[in-house]
Amino acid sequence: MSIWEHVDLSTPWCIHVAATLRVAHHIRDGHEEIGALAAASHTDRDALHRVLRHLSRKGVFVESAPGRFTLNATAEELLDEGTLIGLDLDSFGGRMAGAWNTLLSAVRTGRTAYHEAFGRNFWDDMDAHPEIGAKFDTLMGPGHGTPDPEILVDSGDWAKVRSVVDVGGGTGWLLAEILRAHPHVHGTLVELPRAAAQAVATFEGAGLTDRVTVVGQSFFDPLPSGGDVYVLKNVLADWPDAEAVAILRRCSEAARPNGRVVAFTGAGPGDQADPELLMLVLVGGKGRTLDEFRELGRQASLEMTAHGKQPTGRKIAEFRPV
Repeated sequence: MSIWEHVDLSTPWCIHVAATLRVAHHIRDGHEEIGALAAASHTDRDALHRVLRHLSRKGVFVESAPGRFTLNATAEELLDEGTLIGLDLDSFGGRMAGAWNTLLSAVRTGRTAYHEAFGRNFWDDMDAHPEIGAKFDTLMGPGHGTPDPEILVDSGDWAKVRSVVDVGGGTGWLLAEILRAHPHVHGTLVELPRAAAQAVATFEGAGLTDRVTVVGQSFFDPLPSGGDVYVLKNVLADWPDAEAVAILRRCSEAARPNGRVVAFTGAGPGDQADPELLMLVLVGGKGRTLDEFRELGRQASLEMTAHGKQPTGRKIAEFRPV
């Protein structure tokens, strides 16, 4: 394959444009002819036709007759709300797409250069644009499907667990599933105020408000103490090593003397770390090997005592305070 085929940006940008314009939705609603599609999407007929002809040649959409487009299995993925959040250039998808312009700076410095594209770091940008931040929160929660509540390496340990603290738990979807699966457990969710407010609605909708406490704060501040299990799901990969150690240290302090910390590692014994390039350009985060997680724990006064997989296959590691 020629190097030029690897660097051709036409297809990904055309997919972003089609998602942003909700082209698949318009076709589903009966607007298959290019003129009707252009009218429904408020676009230029010729330009839209060129985009869709390109995509149909790449296997996204089908040009069933000249100027008439239908959905195929690939195009139907654009009907999914979670997919749209990641592709919509007018929303969070635009932030992800634009952040790639800073990859060169990130590679030169080893740190995120997100601010070069958007004037702020990622987290401040989400706070400054709450409508985009809400989409990000959705993508981290219900946008990823129903989470697996079996977060312990040994499921028999649940009999000894009375409280779970979900650190950086987003809009509460994982903790809600844990509480549903284990009716004897009380939950605490720690998250910044924007997502914490959405988590309250999640727990209300699940009928769990009598068994959960929502704390709106940073996980860099002292955490609620005395929990049996402290969970870090989509957290550590979002941060460079120094910040990851600081988060683990807060968990270690709060879990003393008898609690444990469960981290989603993404890697098992012998696995290479996921490159996590999107995390690099967005927030400066990274994937890590199991040994690297073990070292992060050691720096935070935590000892890795077990590692394994959830039933769905996601990899986890348990730590105990030293």
